[in-house]
Amino acid sequence: MNTKAHWEKVYETKQPHEVSWTQAVPQTSLDFIHSFGLPKSASIIDIGGGDSNLADHLLAEGYTNITVLDISAAAIQRAKNRLGDKADSINWIISDITDFEPETSYDIWHDRAAFHFLTSEMQINKYVSIITKAVNQYMVIGTFSENGPKKCSGLDIKQYSEASMVRTFEAAFEKIRCKTEDHITPFNTTQNFIFCSFRKKGA
Repeated sequence: MNTKAHWEKVYETKQPHEVSWTQAVPQTSLDFIHSFGLPKSASIIDIGGGDSNLADHLLAEGYTNITVLDISAAAIQRAKNRLGDKADSINWIISDITDFEPETSYDIWHDRAAFHFLTSEMQINKYVSIITKAVNQYMVIGTFSENGPKKCSGLDIKQYSEASMVRTFEAAFEKIRCKTEDHITPFNTTQNFIFCSFRKKGA
């Protein structure tokens, strides 16, 4: 099964309480976004954010320029159904991140639990190439830490430390800060994440 088919099946067959990544309130992501101090008109893209509640919270806070990208059409449709008429305020993109060709640039690039599914050097280099072109100012990446799981949804992932995260992006980005946190899944298991925020060099 290819990657897109895998995720379509997940979102067609499982409810939010049946997948590990669900968060009612993505507080860490919101805190990082707030920390940049940008206006509510800032352009924000959420990578792999198909059925995440982040867009809901950003809309509720008054942000007006939100894009959500996900490989799964089913995930995005589920989010649209949840948001109702508010979904029209969001730019939705169905794409594998490594195939993404941005038509605009973004003030904030947010990625919680998508990047760590890129396990080959070629995929990671492609991601870095995309963000180098697409990000104007800030980036937040949340991945499984070295104390986190080694698989998710039956797929291998790549774990990161603060040092390896910084090395991955250092050509074009400088670290602002990193933090680890335990995410408690809907079925009461614990996953350790590392989140790092970055500033585009020269921004």
